[in-house]
Amino acid sequence: MSQANVEVVRRSYEAWNAGAMDALRECYDPRAVIVFGSEGEPEGPEAIAGVDALMLLYARLREAWDTDEMEPISFTAAGDRVVVRHVWHARGRGADLDIEQGVICSLSQGRISRVEPFWDHRAALKAVGLEE
Repeated sequence: MSQANVEVVRRSYEAWNAGAMDALRECYDPRAVIVFGSEGEPEGPEAIAGVDALMLLYARLREAWDTDEMEPISFTAAGDRVVVRHVWHARGRGADLDIEQGVICSLSQGRISRVEPFWDHRAALKAVGLEE
């Protein structure tokens, strides 16, 4: 199942980079949630729930730039989760953006059900019980 989960997450990156938002939506569970602040930020975690809310967030992120790409560097299977190391490249409308992150994608029934971005890839690995 781990390799199948990696393939779902890989497809989500391919869909994002192709601008295929309908295909991206298909990678997500309808009740998917994205959780910010999992790294123990003082304010605590903040969540956005439901695939419609996630797709709205993603559309707003895309609209903020003339072009953008999520460059996956690695996919690490961890049971029902996949840890991705990526660089988000965005250009236009201000300063260029190149942000490296670690992201934990939890999967359920072949779809992404939870996304947790981390500023530090090592922290994302540690959160799933792996060390780099």
